[in-house]
Amino acid sequence: MTSPVYHALIRTHHITSRKKVSTLKAAAEKYNVHALLRSGGVPGVMYVEGSEEDVAAWVGSVHDLRYKDYQLVARPELREVEEAEEDMRQPKNKGKEKTKQITKTEEAAADNPARGLEEIDTVKEFAAVMGQKGVHGWFRKAMGYTS
Repeated sequence: MTSPVYHALIRTHHITSRKKVSTLKAAAEKYNVHALLRSGGVPGVMYVEGSEEDVAAWVGSVHDLRYKDYQLVARPELREVEEAEEDMRQPKNKGKEKTKQITKTEEAAADNPARGLEEIDTVKEFAAVMGQKGVHGWFRKAMGYTS
């Protein structure tokens, strides 16, 4: 039986300090969570998922780093995959682009994430990962992009 997955979302002014990123990476390993960071510019966005206790502990570690304009935009809660987002796992064929079929292994990886920390360069890429995880609508609402 798979244990329930909890997640949280944090927005900051920016994430540029390599020392803080290193601290977040160590905390992700310590608390056995998967953390996703949009670093290198404005805004800084952090997504974390794991057990309820571990997500809360990792969020506490982020808070302790005193990021500028720290906002816990989505408190730790049980992750629910949005049914409307399921089709986002299958990219749409636009123009002459080839559609990449998502394999069962990739789908399982999206549902059962590796632990540790991963950095992403743009908010657009970050949103795409949220779509692959089936939480794109949740992400957009938490960030204030939709109501």
